[in-house]
Order: sequence, then structure tokens, then C-alpha cells
Amino acid sequence: MNQPSMERIAQVRAFNRLYTGVIGVLDEGLVGSPYSLSEARVLYELEQEDVTEVTELRRRLDLDAGYASRLLTRLAERGLLDKERSPEDARRQIVRLTEAGQAEQHVLEQRTIDQIGALLDRLSEEDQGRLVSAMRVIGNLVGGTRPDSALVLRPPRPGDYGWIVQRHGELYSREYGWNVAFEALVARIVADYVETRDPEREAAWIAELGGERVGCVFCVRGAKEKTAKLRLLIVEPSARGHGVGKRLVAECLAFATAHGYNEMELWTQNVLTAARHIYKTSGFELVDSEPNTDYGAELISETWRRPL
Repeated sequence: MNQPSMERIAQVRAFNRLYTGVIGVLDEGLVGSPYSLSEARVLYELEQEDVTEVTELRRRLDLDAGYASRLLTRLAERGLLDKERSPEDARRQIVRLTEAGQAEQHVLEQRTIDQIGALLDRLSEEDQGRLVSAMRVIGNLVGGTRPDSALVLRPPRPGDYGWIVQRHGELYSREYGWNVAFEALVARIVADYVETRDPEREAAWIAELGGERVGCVFCVRGAKEKTAKLRLLIVEPSARGHGVGKRLVAECLAFATAHGYNEMELWTQNVLTAARHIYKTSGFELVDSEPNTDYGAELISETWRRPL
């Protein structure tokens, strides 16, 4: 694990203070209601199902038994929920919202929507997108899971090409110590593709997880008429282990096969072990290698090929 610096810890704490103030977590009642944040969360969770076991509710909200018991008792005394023994197992307790509880939850829901709507309304359309995107990143990194985690491959849109160049430059510099010569190479490849692309023979894909760009790959014409080249495969660190790279390579191979190529080749470096593993398991074979120092590091460039 990477030991965080005190500066980064301070930045996270400062953000926490800012956002709790923005959404009013420290107010006496959430969104002007008589309910605390914990009480409002319980009402929200119970609204999602007709009947909920107390143990399951505790797990979802990460509550200890004593605190959960006091919380549920308060809400029951207000007439917002009913508690009873499970008919399937008398050792377990189940809870459900009463009609009054459902009504209060609907009021809380609308007030929350109004509050967040007012917050977003102050921002431009572009800034709203940036805010939601940043929140999604925080959720993915801190929550440990990806909401809406279905992998989507799509054609590049305006803005994606700059992102491709930027992320190649940043990631390869940080992970392998490569200099800006590599970023310049990526920029030339991208520019050539945009300016001279043959849509019948060439394509590129952006991979998205949860609405975030997490990878890309290009299929372009090779030196020979029937040879396609796989270029610029990259997967964000946050998305590794989700099969993104394998899926991108498979899409590239499928496109080349469907568009008349009989061979695909690629060029890579020996230190890119994860990518090399994908290439090998996708049927590519190493056919040539040569030492080089193109990007300020001692490397061995490699050419891989596979028939289609």
C-alpha cells in the first residue's frame, strides 16, 4: 500500500468539511427535516423493500447492534416503522415502513432532489458534467466497486483524442519513467489517424466503465495491404483486472477480420508485461525484438503477429 502524505490527508479532510457543509450534514435536521442523517438513511433503505431484516439493514448501513436498535426504536416510537419477529425465523427481527413512514420518506426524497437540483442549477452544463464525473471517480476509488460497471466500447468523440495522448504521456512517465518523446509519438499517431483515417479499413475504440473513460485501442492499416496494426492499447490503473484490455484487443481483432485483413501485427516494449500477456493469450506470437533507448530508458522493442 502507498503511504499517503500529510498534505493529501489534509486535502481529503478539507474536502470532507466543504461537502458536509454544502449538503447540510451538520445541520440539526437533514434538508430542514426533524431527522438526522442516520434516521433519513434508514427511511431511505426501508423504502427500497417492503420488508427488511434488521441484520441486513445493519450490514448495508454499517451500524453496530446497539446503535441500530436505538435508531429503530426512535423511529418506531414516531410511528414511522413497525418491528416484528420474522415468521420464517423467530430469532430474526424484521422492519417495514408504516404509511406515515412512507409519507415522510417521500418528503425527504423530494427535498433532497430540490437541494441537489439547486446546487447543480448554479453550474453550467459543462461544469455539471465535470462535477458528476469527479464524484463518480471518488465513488469508484473509495467505494471499491464500480456503479454501472458494464463495460462499453464506443467510437472516439471530440475530446477523446486529446485524452488518449494525455493519458499515454502521464501513465508511461509515472509507471515506466518514459520521457516526452513517447507522448510525441502518440500525438503523431493520433493526428495521422484523425487526418487520414479510412473508415472502411480503420477504427478506434474508447472503453468506458461507469461512464468513465478507462481505455482505448486503434486498428489501422499496416505496411502490407492485408496486414492490420493494433496500436495505442491502454487501460487505466483503476480499471485493470476487469478484462478491459482483453476486450479491446478482441474488438480490434474482430474488426480486422471482418474488414478483409489476413494478419495483424503490433509493436510493444518488453516491460509492458500485462499487455504482452494479453497479446500472447489472444494468439499473437513474438517475431522480432531489438534493444532501444527511444524514451529515455533501456528497453527492448518487440514485434508481435498473428494470422486472422
